[in-house]
Amino acid sequence: MNNSFILREALRMPVAGEGQKIGLFGGSFNPPHEGHLNLCDLAFKKLELDQIWWMVTPGNPLKDVSKLAPLEDRIAQCRAMISHPRIKVTAFEARHRVRYTADTLKLVIKLRPRNDFIWLMGADNLADFHRWQNWREIADMMPIAVIDRPGSTLSYHSSQASIALTKYRIDEGDAALLSYMKPPAWTFLHGPRSSLSSTQLRVEQKH
Repeated sequence: MNNSFILREALRMPVAGEGQKIGLFGGSFNPPHEGHLNLCDLAFKKLELDQIWWMVTPGNPLKDVSKLAPLEDRIAQCRAMISHPRIKVTAFEARHRVRYTADTLKLVIKLRPRNDFIWLMGADNLADFHRWQNWREIADMMPIAVIDRPGSTLSYHSSQASIALTKYRIDEGDAALLSYMKPPAWTFLHGPRSSLSSTQLRVEQKH
């Protein structure tokens, strides 16, 4: 199966049964790595999700896109890495020409109104969340689960966004209820942490 065919398939939004709980995990995946899978394992366990969608972004507005591998290559790499039947790889953002998370969430809610969604992010992203376009609108649209990352464990105490949203944070022990809660609502998930990063892997691939 060539990469062009894989891209055409991925431009469709994944199918989901009515009432399913779905985690949305957006990123460049440039390249994907075991840390991404570890995050999903923890999210499945703690949040009791039915699916997780890897939303391979055309380009992160906060990152240098000149170092970004072609979208079809990143999708193919993600698919080659994943063996979990409930993780779906999609690039529907490219089809609908959306780049900002707030616009993505609006689209998902519009097209899949009978599903319950949670936005998944690594703790390293929480530190910069206040820099995202319309970040408060994101928090108001969908519950958020922040997954621990090396060096970012304390971000749920110290980041600008976590301080602003502190009264909406629920205990990790109640994480399975998060998808049913009216946003803003968020939790921080602790678990095994991977030190791998896409940036580190790109550097290693050059040597």
